[in-house]
Amino acid sequence: MFIRQLNYLIALDKHRHFGRAAEACHVSQPALSNGIRELERELGITIVRRNRSFQGITPEGERVIQWVRQMLTSLEGLRQEAGLIRSVPKGRLAIGVIPTAGHAATLLSAQYREILPQLSMEVATLSTPEILKRLKSQDIQLGMVYDRSVSGDGYDVLPLFAERYVLVADAQASLPRELGWAEVAELPLCLLSREMQNRQTLEERFQSVGAVPEVVLETNDMRVLLAECESGRAFSIMPLSALPTRHEGASLRVHPITPEYAQDVCLVRLRRKPQPALSEAAWQIASNLDMETALNQPLNLGP
Repeated sequence: MFIRQLNYLIALDKHRHFGRAAEACHVSQPALSNGIRELERELGITIVRRNRSFQGITPEGERVIQWVRQMLTSLEGLRQEAGLIRSVPKGRLAIGVIPTAGHAATLLSAQYREILPQLSMEVATLSTPEILKRLKSQDIQLGMVYDRSVSGDGYDVLPLFAERYVLVADAQASLPRELGWAEVAELPLCLLSREMQNRQTLEERFQSVGAVPEVVLETNDMRVLLAECESGRAFSIMPLSALPTRHEGASLRVHPITPEYAQDVCLVRLRRKPQPALSEAAWQIASNLDMETALNQPLNLGP
């Protein structure tokens, strides 16, 4: 079985005429007809009904054509990935990410390194204004920020996933499975610093229900928040996507907060034509990654 035979069959299905199909494939009509006959002999079925001319596709042939289309699509994906590897054999890629997107950045960088093994990477945790500033100065090539942070037509924006906010607590804490925002405000909370957009969003949520949160600790480091939750000294509000899928040894539980609130996170780059090969490759790889499914795997839910 040869790829050209599969292309012959797809062309014949499209044009329903041996001559026009052969012309589309840039071969003679006998060559196309013989190629399809060879495919039929190899598969042991009749694909095309023919007399002196094309009479139609058999039911068995219709099923074969469905498989052929899938095979050719997969082959095209393989060619595109090989093209990426050829065009970007090595290089350096710098990404700026908001603090809550650190876990997402780890997954994305792992995918980059798997497809482009000679790539060297830098991942820096930065505030949104700093990410946009460094993109403009071209100190970094990509940024991972909240969708609502990007305005104007100077950027390309690729949606990645939605951050769903949950309450994170020590597994031994006696809490209802779900809590409202006003109830959460009464707990001792450790949150990101006030200059962080995540914190500003949470303040907006509390204001919307007329509550003032009891904040006992502020930090710009997600690891500090996790440590406080593990200790049982405080609770935190984090995006589910910011938590490791399996936080080994942490003994944490997550509790939904109602009503649920989510923010879209996107990948952003400077809009340029043409894009550098590395930027284009990184963009294409990210667009093929289902980060939503990978990130929104919860830890132990509250009782």
